[in-house]
Amino acid sequence: MWSFVGSKQQQRWLWHAIDHHTGEVLAYVLSSHQDSAFLQLKALLEPFGIMQFYSDDWGAYKRHIDPTFHTVGKRNTGQIERKHLTLRTRIKRLARKTICFSKSIWLHDVVIGLFINRYELGVDV
Repeated sequence: MWSFVGSKQQQRWLWHAIDHHTGEVLAYVLSSHQDSAFLQLKALLEPFGIMQFYSDDWGAYKRHIDPTFHTVGKRNTGQIERKHLTLRTRIKRLARKTICFSKSIWLHDVVIGLFINRYELGVDV
């Protein structure tokens, strides 16, 4: 999920993985749109023993996931798109046209991280 801080040149990406059967968020990373961010997320998912990945056609997935365990397409990404809509609705700084926006990357990531920890992971902070 794409957002920005201050201007569109300072892009931030929310990388997160959900359990396909339960819809629960398993892990997330707030970072740039680079392979290193995906590798961080993949490392967070290792304890879960996840074998199958469903995603879009971005290059990092092709470079770092065995094609036999990677399905590209929109058929199995509906749940995560729904989560994106919920985040955009509840966190106004993620809405595309709003007067609420972040001025620092740190604050942007903290607000999104706190929301995910509280409402998706059930962690009281």
